[in-house]
Amino acid sequence: MKTRAEFYSILVLISFFLGCQKPKAEKPPNIVLFLVDDMGWQDTSVPFWNQSTPFNDIYKTPNMERLAKKGVKFTNAYATPVCSPTRVSLMTGMNAARHRVTNWTLRPDQKQTMELNHPILKFPDWNYNGIGLDPYTPNTVYAKPLAQIFSEAGYYTIHAGKAHFGAIGYPSSNPLNLGFTINIAGHAAGAPGSYLGKENFGHGKKGREIWAVPGLEKYHGKDLFLTEALTKEVITALDTPVKIKKPFFLYFALYGIHTPLMANERFIKPYREMGLEETEASYASMIESMDEALGKVLDYLEANQLEENTVILFMSDNGGLSAVARGGEKHYHNRPLNSGKGSIYEGGIRVPMLAYWHNKIKPNSVNTTPLIIEDFFPSLLDMAQINEAEIPQIIDGQSFVPQLLNDGIESAPRPLFWHYPNEWGPEGPGIGSCSAVRLGDWKLIYFHTDLSLELYNLKDDLQEINNLLYSNHKKALELTKILTTHLQSVEAQMPTNKIMGKVIPWPNSQLVSKE
Repeated sequence: MKTRAEFYSILVLISFFLGCQKPKAEKPPNIVLFLVDDMGWQDTSVPFWNQSTPFNDIYKTPNMERLAKKGVKFTNAYATPVCSPTRVSLMTGMNAARHRVTNWTLRPDQKQTMELNHPILKFPDWNYNGIGLDPYTPNTVYAKPLAQIFSEAGYYTIHAGKAHFGAIGYPSSNPLNLGFTINIAGHAAGAPGSYLGKENFGHGKKGREIWAVPGLEKYHGKDLFLTEALTKEVITALDTPVKIKKPFFLYFALYGIHTPLMANERFIKPYREMGLEETEASYASMIESMDEALGKVLDYLEANQLEENTVILFMSDNGGLSAVARGGEKHYHNRPLNSGKGSIYEGGIRVPMLAYWHNKIKPNSVNTTPLIIEDFFPSLLDMAQINEAEIPQIIDGQSFVPQLLNDGIESAPRPLFWHYPNEWGPEGPGIGSCSAVRLGDWKLIYFHTDLSLELYNLKDDLQEINNLLYSNHKKALELTKILTTHLQSVEAQMPTNKIMGKVIPWPNSQLVSKE
């Protein structure tokens, strides 16, 4: 009996210890982030409004439709008005006002040419050298990049396409220095010299050397569009982590549909037959080429039984181009949104976003929660179960994983911020030095040149036509205080008025309380 009692005691102890063991952690998912350049809210056959529009009828994006049916469509996703600030926010989790890479980067140690000749404003010395790898490099933001964190957590990291993280000659101009295992064609420039393999993707163009796309020499002289060459390289690169059974982070950042607008002859014929003018037909062919690239990646994941453990995200870096280089009427290519790339109006900052996560997201769902590009940083770390990384920078973004996992449940309203103390170049509605905040349905804009304020209710006025600044003074006062508090808390840079010789005041100074 004693022996039997001892035996049962041992069984009880074993059961107890087994019961105390933590359940085995879920395998970290692969992550694919598909970032399109200059893709507007309307540049797709997937409606991101509550109704389809004539633009949705023009463009053919069957693979975006395919992804939307599998996952969730975010209809209030935001980037910054131009490219580099978005990309730096993505890689650092910081709002643009904090990281100060507030304009597009390229040439080292200098502002953009158009910023030196503004008739009214003198612009601050923003971080025109991009992401810095130490706290001492001048005019850079020191941060641990997203790819570096993924790499340290055991991920195989792949960068493909447009980088645009730092100026020529600085380490961040090469994605390999930011934690990527593989870099396919990424460098300092934010646009290709050419999309055509027959033109060597810009190599050999005198005076345009900085725009030539690197690393694709094997395709030089061939009848191949840049987007297709990048896709071939991406598929090849994915074979390595798949073979060694390592989780991967693929950041596929297309050069398209940025200028120069060039036809992909494989897709352009139907658009010409529609009667579109040549520029717009070329633009549409570039969109369809982008969509094909998305489809090739989705096909690869399915063929290799990877889809069930891969998170797929789709995003654009700013609103659709409309002020220059397009056919038709300027500033109307993103309707019903006002204006386009470079603008603080919705056409310049609201972008298409899709997400898929097998068995975690309700298929074919829609989420209207406003979110912004810096939210991707904590969200991706959440998805990858990376929660103990040492990160030197302050993270402004908030994870949107709860919105993904809760069948489209929307989060409580929080303020989203934009700050652009710079000059882009082209003129148009909402284009210029400004700051803005969105909270719930309300959006307030502060233009630095003339110190004017505008207030819109986006639920009732998506086109931002009716300025409610004076008819809803209480809401305007609330938002100016929120925007001012944010700008002051991050020590945001402000331009100086050349004529008055004074720094542009905070937005709350332009609205006097009536209480």
